[in-house]
Amino acid sequence: MDTTIEALREVVGKVQDAQQREAVDEFVALFRHDAVWTTGHGKRLTGRDEIAAFTGKVLPGAMRGTTVTYEMLDVLFIRPDVAAVRVRQTTVSPDGAAEGSPVYVMAREDGRWLLTACQNTPVVG
Repeated sequence: MDTTIEALREVVGKVQDAQQREAVDEFVALFRHDAVWTTGHGKRLTGRDEIAAFTGKVLPGAMRGTTVTYEMLDVLFIRPDVAAVRVRQTTVSPDGAAEGSPVYVMAREDGRWLLTACQNTPVVG
């Protein structure tokens, strides 16, 4: 179980790293081919191609002067190969700090954990 938790934590770390470096291809590669992602602004994206198109437009240049960190908070194993992961996202920019509360449903396929259904929600108030 500890190695599985660490594998999930590694995916969260790769999300952070790819976003921080604006590495679109690395970010998109973390998703399953048929993944569903709802952005922090409520845009629903379906499939890796749609996620790639959106990310390719918004990520380059978005991190200039900004630091984002992700901390895995909780894991709920739905099945041994499917986990719901709650994350604390902290973004610090010249405009101030903001917090998000993403939930990532990850599935293990061919020994690799992939983002499958994700909801990124800003924390308000």
